[in-house]
Amino acid sequence: MKVTNIPFMAMRKVVAAFSLVLILVSIGALATKGLQFGLDFTGGTLVEVAYEEAPKLDDIRELLGQSGYDDVVVQSFGSPTDIVVRLANAYTPTLGDEVLSTLQNHGETSVSLQRSEFVGAQVGEELREQGGLGMLLALLIVMVYVAVRFQFKFSVASVIALTHDVIITLGFFSLFEVEFDLTVLAALLAVVGYSLNDTIVVCDRIRENFRIMRDTTPYDLVNESINQTLGRTLITSLTTLFVLVVLFVAGGEAIHNFSMALLVGIVIGTYSSIFVAANLLLAMDVKREDLVPAPKEELEDELP
Repeated sequence: MKVTNIPFMAMRKVVAAFSLVLILVSIGALATKGLQFGLDFTGGTLVEVAYEEAPKLDDIRELLGQSGYDDVVVQSFGSPTDIVVRLANAYTPTLGDEVLSTLQNHGETSVSLQRSEFVGAQVGEELREQGGLGMLLALLIVMVYVAVRFQFKFSVASVIALTHDVIITLGFFSLFEVEFDLTVLAALLAVVGYSLNDTIVVCDRIRENFRIMRDTTPYDLVNESINQTLGRTLITSLTTLFVLVVLFVAGGEAIHNFSMALLVGIVIGTYSSIFVAANLLLAMDVKREDLVPAPKEELEDELP
């Protein structure tokens, strides 16, 4: 594959300003609007019903909304005829029967109630805490791994780049008020792994080039390393994005937010692996001596 010669690092100040703006907007959205947590985190009622013929989910949402049920999530479950309805309404023993009655009175096919369960807010709070701790633990493990595998400056740059990706992805969900549920949390952890993989590829090439290109300045060496890995980065990202676009368009309601989170995260992760991590390395004055130990001086035998 032909190696490009794009001056990525010449744009590092503009890119740094752009990333800073994205992070500030994301933090501002999270501070003022917060995240629209789904029933997995806030608690509510889950009702599962079975139709004889596959219904249109949009019709069910509209019907329940007109009947006074707010914040309704309707998804297929297992098969097109099995439908799960998630309600923000407080649980009552008769709520499942009330939902069933609403669907039966207005539907053209028969409907049967399979189950009606309550998801407590306390469970949702535990999920939020455990999810946040899982994210922090993942970043800590990444930092230790990269510090051992490469060098401390690479570790700091990698973790800051990953944090950059997570904050901007969360900011997107907050800014556009997209529901944040367990599938989105899983997607965020997947984004951390994906972005780390891309960053490690660039870091590994930088390390190898420091050993080979002895007379090259760190600025030119980092730029050359990004160009050498650019083809691999773009091919991997584009093939992944093609699959995610198909899942987003045709995957159904159950994985809609999951695929959206991955789409946003991978676009941001690809951007950060090309610009952010390398930019941070130059800002921390990475140099050949950080990776290649100085040769030991040979002791000369003293003449008698």
